[in-house]
Amino acid sequence: MSEAVISDAVRYIGCDDHEIDLFESQYRVPNGVSYNSYLIVDEKIAIMDTVDARATEEWLANLERELDNTSRRLPDYLVVSHLEPDHAANIQRVCEKYPELTVVGSAKTFAMLPQFFTMDFNGRKMEVKEGDSLCLGRHTLHFYMAPMVHWPEVMVSYEEAEKILFSADGFGKFGTLDTQENWDCEARRYYMNIVGKYGAPVQALLKKAAALDIQIICPLHGPVLKENLPHYLEKYEIWSSYRPEDEGVTIAFASIHGNTAAAARELAALLEEKGQKVSLFDLARDDMAEAIEDAFRYDRLVLAAATYDGGLFPCMEDFLYHLKLKNYQKRTVGILENGSWAPMAGKLMKEYVEGFRDCVLAEPVVTVKSVLNADSREQIRRLADAMAE
Repeated sequence: MSEAVISDAVRYIGCDDHEIDLFESQYRVPNGVSYNSYLIVDEKIAIMDTVDARATEEWLANLERELDNTSRRLPDYLVVSHLEPDHAANIQRVCEKYPELTVVGSAKTFAMLPQFFTMDFNGRKMEVKEGDSLCLGRHTLHFYMAPMVHWPEVMVSYEEAEKILFSADGFGKFGTLDTQENWDCEARRYYMNIVGKYGAPVQALLKKAAALDIQIICPLHGPVLKENLPHYLEKYEIWSSYRPEDEGVTIAFASIHGNTAAAARELAALLEEKGQKVSLFDLARDDMAEAIEDAFRYDRLVLAAATYDGGLFPCMEDFLYHLKLKNYQKRTVGILENGSWAPMAGKLMKEYVEGFRDCVLAEPVVTVKSVLNADSREQIRRLADAMAE
C-alpha cells in the first residue's frame, strides 16, 4: 500500500475504489483501482490533482486532515496534470471550497476546462508551458508537456528538491493500493489498453525523463514507486516502442460450437511440445483486455476464428479492432480459419494483418472445414513448425 506520508513535505491524499467493476466502462478491475492525489506542504501548499467523483467526500476528508496537520493553512495551488474525470472531477468543488486557490495547468487544460465545469476560472489560473517552474519554498516544480499521453492537455511535474516525478497516467496500474500483486502484469494491461496507441508521445516523454534525476515516481493510479526505478523505465521503453517483451505465442480464438476452439487447442499443444510458451484466449469468454495485453507482450500471435454470416465471428472482429486501435506491430502472425461451406474468416483476418505495421504472416493459413480431419491437422502441424522457428 502507498504510504500516506511520501516524505516530510509530500503527502498522499488519494483514495482506493474497491466497488468499481469496469474502469472506463470497459476494463475489468477485479481488484479495483486507486485515484491518486498528493499534497506538497512548504511555504506554499500545492495539491497535485484531484480524484474521481466516486471518491469526492473521502478525498476532501483526506485533504482536510493533512491541512489540519499544517495548522489549518489553506492550499495555494492546484496542479492539474490531466483533465480526464477520474483525476479531475473535483476541480470546481475544491476551487469553490478554497476561493484563493490558483489552478495551474497547460494552455490546453484551460481551453478544455469549460467543457467539464461551469465555473469561471479567469483571475485564478496560472498557465504554464514547457520548462516553466513554480517555487513553493524549498520545493520547486518544473513542468514538462506530455501531449497525447494519452490526452492532448497532459503535463508532468518534476519536483527538484526530492527528485519526484508526478507522472500523470504514466507508470500507473489497475488495482487498489492495498492489493498485493505483481506490478508488471496489471501495469502492462493498463498501459496496452489505455495508453498503447500513443507509443511515440510516450517515447518523447521518456527522453525528457532521462535527463532528470528521478528517485520517486508518483503516478495517478497505482503505487508510488521508490525502488528499482530502472525496471519500470525499461518496461515503458519496451512497451512504447512496440517491441515484444517476451518470447511466446498468444493464440486468440473465436469459436461458435467448439470446433475452432479444438483446433486452437491442438495447435497450442503442438507448440508446447516444441517448448514454446503459449497464452491461450477464448475471445468469447476471456477478458479482452488481457488478450490485448498478451498479444503485445509476446512476439508471436495466432488468430483462429470461425466464419459467421459471411464475415468474422464478432468477438474476433472486436479483438482485431482493438489491436488496430492500439497500433499493433512488429510481430509474426499465424491464421487459422473455419467455415462449413464458404470460409471467409482467413481472408478477412489477413486483411487486418496486412494493415498492421511490420507484421509477418506465417504460412500456411490453416483452413478447417467444420471439424478437424487429417488434412487440417497436417496444416496445423505445419503452422506449429512455422510459429516455433
